[in-house]
Amino acid sequence: MKATCWFGKNDVRVEQVPDPEILNPRDAIVRITSTAICGSDLHLYDGFIPTLDKGDILGHEFMGEVVDVGKGVNNLKVGDRVVVPFPIACGNCFFCKKELYSLCENSNPNAAMAEQLWGHSPAGIFGYSHLVGGYAGGQAEYAQVPFADVGPIKIENGFTDEQVLFLSDVFPTAYMAAENCNIQPGDTVAIWGCGPIGQLTIKCAYLLGAERVIAIDRVPERLRMAREQGGADTIDYTAVDSVIDMLREETGGRGPDACIDAVGMEAHGHGIQYAYDRVKQAAMLETDRPIVLREAILACRNGGTVSVPGVYGGFLDKIPFGAVMNKALTIKTGQTHVQRYLRPLLERIRNGEIDPSFIVTHRLPLDAAPEGYEIFKHKQDDCIKVVLKP
Repeated sequence: MKATCWFGKNDVRVEQVPDPEILNPRDAIVRITSTAICGSDLHLYDGFIPTLDKGDILGHEFMGEVVDVGKGVNNLKVGDRVVVPFPIACGNCFFCKKELYSLCENSNPNAAMAEQLWGHSPAGIFGYSHLVGGYAGGQAEYAQVPFADVGPIKIENGFTDEQVLFLSDVFPTAYMAAENCNIQPGDTVAIWGCGPIGQLTIKCAYLLGAERVIAIDRVPERLRMAREQGGADTIDYTAVDSVIDMLREETGGRGPDACIDAVGMEAHGHGIQYAYDRVKQAAMLETDRPIVLREAILACRNGGTVSVPGVYGGFLDKIPFGAVMNKALTIKTGQTHVQRYLRPLLERIRNGEIDPSFIVTHRLPLDAAPEGYEIFKHKQDDCIKVVLKP
């Protein structure tokens, strides 16, 4: 089969690789009909995530048709159309029983490696390095899906792929980011980053009762989508002296009730702090650029919530933790517990409350995946989201 494979920094290629096989009774094989390039895939592409091997198959947002099932899979049959969650969860461990699926204790065979970096291991993740299991990803023609009796959700009723594809990751991630804010009627929510996660988080914040959303970015087409599709007020951070001062001005001096960092480890900025982060990162004295996280902590009102769906991988410098403590902030974060949200969010799509497909700007054949990565990384051609069609 064809698959998108990693060969080094800024080097992905579509290669012929062996077809996946059933290895465990709880496996399924899915023929991919749609898959997407995620913002967190760019962290792999840019070389910020360790433990990738040349030839590893990328991709964790995918859906398709079941073509084979193991003997232990009783909820799916050949021919079923499914969306596959990006975290791999056993369904039986301590965390799965608490619906904390991205913390599954049984799905990362390389847990000892992750424990060295993070203290404890998260769940295995498709196509996202050997640190989280080394599982082959879904930017391919076929994928092996472990624990298929727990993860995939059957799709019926004639939805298009693009209406439901993002149940695999970005829609539940956006929803959990907003849910973590404990939004109350009348709240103002500030969101840093107007990429796919940010765009859907705007929608989810309003679904959960926010009165006002303020979105922060620098890319004109992303800011425009946030206004026109999401109904957000927007701030171009390159056009103001201080985002924090602007947010205070927009909230009567108090600050937003909740701040969401939908950017993560490769945040951009300007000024001395941004230059400091770039130098530290180049010298390997810091792994991630936390300029957005710092700003969100300082901007949030006293007693507010900082929600972090943006991916961080390692060590951050100059985090204003004194502000976290003295302002009595709540910080909530984590890889998304996708399985918990699949049915409720599918119901919201079915009821017409949201159609996540509005974020798709580019549709390419699988063979064009390298081009898709370049377009997405450099925000060319007004790109917001790339969907690949094997």
